[in-house]
Amino acid sequence: MIKVQVPATSANLGPGYDCLGIALDEYCTVSFEVIEEGLEITGCEAAYCNEDNLIYQAFLKGLDYLNEKVSGLRMHVETNIPYARGMGSSATCIVAGLTGANALFHHKMNKYEIFDLATQMEGHPDNVAPAIFGGLTVSFMDQGKPNMIRYGVKKDLIFVTMIPDFEVSTKKAREVLPNQMSYAQAVYQMGRTAALAKAIEIGNGLIISKACNDQMQEPYRKKLIPAYDEVKTLSKDCGALTMFISGSGSTMMALTQQEEVADDLIAQLKQRYPSWDYRKLHATYDGSSDEVM
Repeated sequence: MIKVQVPATSANLGPGYDCLGIALDEYCTVSFEVIEEGLEITGCEAAYCNEDNLIYQAFLKGLDYLNEKVSGLRMHVETNIPYARGMGSSATCIVAGLTGANALFHHKMNKYEIFDLATQMEGHPDNVAPAIFGGLTVSFMDQGKPNMIRYGVKKDLIFVTMIPDFEVSTKKAREVLPNQMSYAQAVYQMGRTAALAKAIEIGNGLIISKACNDQMQEPYRKKLIPAYDEVKTLSKDCGALTMFISGSGSTMMALTQQEEVADDLIAQLKQRYPSWDYRKLHATYDGSSDEVM
């Protein structure tokens, strides 16, 4: 039996649309066991216990790339990563399936091959890069192939994760974006994205506050999250460095280096939105991993 662990991710981080991503210490864990025949999936909702399961589809893609086959498969899924909330649930499933196939057949693929296959399935590399490699990643496509570079993350940064009780589909979140932007807006984004990556690495709170402001996607996507403005104002009032939409939403994350700020913000939000899920997460340098059980 093979056990695979993949971290949750947050993409964009404000100005880094479709290029910045970070691995967080919440995980999807999947066990893979070859059986005589058929497919058995446990641990997830009945609707996903079939051949359309994204983890299984990624597993099959891995087998195809490796030119291998299995007689049958038993999978057990354990995850604390919410579906369709902007925390990389689809990326973790894809990476888990590919990693499981690779581990069963003696690691014939390196992580960059998995990165390529995962990007093909996900459609863009911003979430799969940190899921595979860990840390803070900057990724881009070149001639149809994904590329990435990894930054460190200051250990004292706390990602106050606020998960509403409703979904925002990636499709709808992309549909609300304009088709064009000005040169001035492009310069605004580029400077802040470059500065934010370094500021997160060294823990420069002042630059994080100034750089983590977006003109490209959040002004449009916030309309899909009715509480966005209130949460942003409250995060600032509590002393957070910044707040941003995680991926395409609906999850929002506030960033702070002070435990008391995180606790105060969560306490106040719980009074206003008691049905939401709140977590204090940290970045992790550990990307996808596997072990023999």
